Amino acid sequence: MTELELKYGCNPNQKPSRIFMEEGQLPLEVLNGKPGYINFMDALNSWQLVKALKQATGLPAAASFKHVSPAGAALGRPLTDTERKMYLVPEGDLSPVACAYIRARGADRLCSFGDWAALSDPCDADTARYLALEVSDGVIAPGYTPEALEILRQKRKGGYSVVKIDPDYHPAPIERRSIYGITFEQGYNDLTIDEAMLQNIVTKNRELPLPAKHDMLLSLITLKYTQSNSVCYVKDGMTIGVGAGQQSRIHCTRLAGNKADIWWLRQHPAVLELPFAADLRRPDRDNAIDLYIADSTAFTQNGGWQGVFTVCPPELTPEMKAEWIAKMSSVTLGSDAFFPFGDNVERARQSGVQYIAQPGGSIRDQQVIDTCDRYGMVMCFTGVRLFHH
Repeated sequence: MTELELKYGCNPNQKPSRIFMEEGQLPLEVLNGKPGYINFMDALNSWQLVKALKQATGLPAAASFKHVSPAGAALGRPLTDTERKMYLVPEGDLSPVACAYIRARGADRLCSFGDWAALSDPCDADTARYLALEVSDGVIAPGYTPEALEILRQKRKGGYSVVKIDPDYHPAPIERRSIYGITFEQGYNDLTIDEAMLQNIVTKNRELPLPAKHDMLLSLITLKYTQSNSVCYVKDGMTIGVGAGQQSRIHCTRLAGNKADIWWLRQHPAVLELPFAADLRRPDRDNAIDLYIADSTAFTQNGGWQGVFTVCPPELTPEMKAEWIAKMSSVTLGSDAFFPFGDNVERARQSGVQYIAQPGGSIRDQQVIDTCDRYGMVMCFTGVRLFHH
């Protein structure tokens, strides 16, 4: 197949629409559903991310994409008991690729609502069963087991989009796009992100354990496929906060940091023990958690808990939240371009950041390094900008 006609482009008025190859065959196959223009943008960006993560770490990887940026990305490590409760995971053993997607979606469940899923490894029944439970638009993977494909074909009344990608496909060295009738051309960004990029440690603290290196690689590879400006917080092999498409670096750092704080607060005992009504839908549960964390007093006093909880839950005070967030530690932060001021480090520290990877190259690099040294952080200068637009 050299081309695939689509219903419309980014918006219903943008017709005609298609994806095609100028030479050769499309390296993908639609196994179910009818993916749209934005679906394919998410699918192809997310596939590149998980493929690169698998190559860099050797572990299965998954991503949850929305509007051409990752809401979350993760490696296929086993779920803890707390994660199972946070992410509404059924009982039983799970495959590594299923764990990877569950953790990727769990990074920011509100932003992952209606996501596009990407898997570095073939989709198995464990992953398909979890996808079947969630509000999701589609999935891309290098293959599907017969059982997984049968499960996914039942989702959304048979309309769930399932795309198979050729894992051996390599794009042309030159890529093009058109804006306002004008064609842009550049070399494909085939930059390999690996541990060699982490050798230039510029802080007094130079202790960088292997798990932190893997988290740095995860943050940098995620940023490579995130709309810039972007900053990414990572902990234990999963993103916990992605700040994308902001016009200033500090706003990226704040946005991503606030998401990381919410991810951590979802593990607060008061949140884990919320008395949800038995028939509450998963998205409604996620929305209730978000409202409860944001302002439990207003949520409960305004009667928002009725129909959501079996009883009115206890208050989660600002003091309780601050005390809990202060316990967050060993977080890694990646940035797609240099930090122009030390304020980014100050904000990162509030969310438990201990390790930072950024390109360096600011005229205030020393100020940023000094701020890291003040808190005993470890910072690498990668020397590589990772803008993506």
